[in-house]
Amino acid sequence: MEEIKKKVMLSGIQPSGELTLGSYLGAIKNWVERTDEFDNFYFMADMHSITARQNPSDLRRRTLQQLAQYIACGLDPEKNTLFIQSHVPAHAELGWVLNCYTMFGELSRMTQFKDKSAKHKDNINGGLFTYPALIAADILLYQPDYVPVGEDQKQHCELTRDVAQRFNGIYGEVFKIPEPYIPKIGARIMSLTDPVSKMSKSDKDPNGSIHLMEKPEDILRKFKRAVTDSDTEHCVRYDPETKPGVSNLMQIYSAVTGKSLQEIETEFAGLGYGAFKPAVGEAVIETLRPIRQEAERIMKDKAYLESVYKEGAKKASYTAEKTLRKVYKKIGFVER
Repeated sequence: MEEIKKKVMLSGIQPSGELTLGSYLGAIKNWVERTDEFDNFYFMADMHSITARQNPSDLRRRTLQQLAQYIACGLDPEKNTLFIQSHVPAHAELGWVLNCYTMFGELSRMTQFKDKSAKHKDNINGGLFTYPALIAADILLYQPDYVPVGEDQKQHCELTRDVAQRFNGIYGEVFKIPEPYIPKIGARIMSLTDPVSKMSKSDKDPNGSIHLMEKPEDILRKFKRAVTDSDTEHCVRYDPETKPGVSNLMQIYSAVTGKSLQEIETEFAGLGYGAFKPAVGEAVIETLRPIRQEAERIMKDKAYLESVYKEGAKKASYTAEKTLRKVYKKIGFVER
């Protein structure tokens, strides 16, 4: 009997900072749940991280730690292709080709370029401007059906689709046009200190983010200090418009416990924020404890980690190079 081919999914996270609770709930947890449903490619986007200056030893450590955390979160390397972006040269090669099929005006309109330019005024480099073409290469190399993205990444997926359609319009059906995959719950975890901003690895306020490797006592302290709302009722009720702080904490609690928002409202009816905030903190601590312990164990096993990223790069390269050869032939490069 002919085996049914799984649809392909791909995503990556920059090792430009410590992975956060937002990274886990908004991305990695959802990846794990789709392990058996799709043929998955997940990578450490180290090439993207150098658009901002990085300490080399920190970048190496975070890249390997991120791989260990992927595995500790439940991404089985036997079932998912886990690799380091810079270990697959096809990313840089196709990135250059797609630079030549991405319009200046398209790159100028990218929201993240404007945001990052404002944050790094002393280092507005060419890579910061053209990195969406590299994102398009990251995606299109693997001919994925779906790309799991947060709401803030939809623009990149749309540009990738535009570039792929432009290329296909000239050379025929070279690239599959990927669809964005946006989970409904936990897709956008907000900062604990600024609930209208996304929880981020690069948050300048250390109290706004929870890191996967953070100590339990620090996690609990941050949740106890989390911004709630200025109303006088202190009621645990989901209302993102008027109660963004409490609503964010409810989203987090729902994501780590599996309880519905209605169940959470019932559970904390009449108890107020003083009971709710530490309860969320304790639930997060228990969710992250096994992940932190397993990641620490894996980080000590250097030989195992090396075997995972080498095998991952080998598997990723096999798929990526097939696409790259097809692209090179279409645009007229002499075969190697």
